[in-house]
Amino acid sequence: MKKLLLLFVVVSFCAYGQDFSKVGTAAAQFLKIGVGARASAMGEAYVAIANDVDALYWNPAGITQVHSIALGVSHSQWFADIAHNYIGLVIPLSRSDALGLSAIGLGVPEQEVTTLERPEGTGIYYTISDLAIGVSYARLLTDRFSVGVTAKYIQQNAYNESAHTVAIDLGTSLQTGFHGLVIAMSVSNFGGNLQLEGRDMISTSDINKNISGEYNPSSNLATEQWPLPLNFRIGVALDIVGKHDAVVQSDASRLTLAVDGNHPNDNNERLNLGTEYAWEETLFARIGYKVNYDLERWTYGLGVKISIGTQQAAFDYALVDYAALGKVSKFSLDIQF
Repeated sequence: MKKLLLLFVVVSFCAYGQDFSKVGTAAAQFLKIGVGARASAMGEAYVAIANDVDALYWNPAGITQVHSIALGVSHSQWFADIAHNYIGLVIPLSRSDALGLSAIGLGVPEQEVTTLERPEGTGIYYTISDLAIGVSYARLLTDRFSVGVTAKYIQQNAYNESAHTVAIDLGTSLQTGFHGLVIAMSVSNFGGNLQLEGRDMISTSDINKNISGEYNPSSNLATEQWPLPLNFRIGVALDIVGKHDAVVQSDASRLTLAVDGNHPNDNNERLNLGTEYAWEETLFARIGYKVNYDLERWTYGLGVKISIGTQQAAFDYALVDYAALGKVSKFSLDIQF
């Protein structure tokens, strides 16, 4: 196992210092926007932390740690009125396996079409939207090691054009039993290519310009195929303060540190650092830092978890600083029945 983990680390970061930029070489960029305020507040160092509904996005193996039916929703308002929304549902099938359903949507309000002749608007409106719907299954292979897989349908719409494909996510999680140390890995968006098609791509062709009045058949303008934003994550999480086998024992407090390494196919390698402090597993404070990102650096967040009868509800908030672009707030609500 140690040799396997070392191989993954070497493969992931051997190109860290390369200057070659791969930006703009993948489609469906909305798939790279992390879900959940808790994960965002921890700088997206979450692949080894994931133990809730948001694990459907970060690491499907993590849903084996959800022991009752759980529903989670999150919302963030991005720049230029762009809205990013997520909903997930986890249903434990037994003590060792679980099923999950999830959906991610990105969209903007209707915009009016403008032209050079009518810059004030034509009275025709268009929308742009992205959608990903996934079905997940995870299983404990031992009392410490779990695996998970997600199959998802991905669609992008731009006015009268659309593109769609399918992809899978794979994840593993290992509870080492050493001071709460968790080692996890995931591969996201492994699948087909996206190619825009639609009625605006249809035009007529003049087969022979030397002949007038002949039939001009319909033809389709060619568009290129683009791959999905494939990403490999490997991460560790450690309980510095907490119950059971944490480094420092405490019945009331927990302090967890997490580190993720990311190897995307359309950008340079990145490092994510995150910390979560919990008091009585009721009040939470989080902070994160991102390394080798263009704009993102510090992230912050708070959370609260309350019990209502046999149910538990968790509300989380995150603030992500995008430097000159401004700050983005994220809100999440998770309910366990």
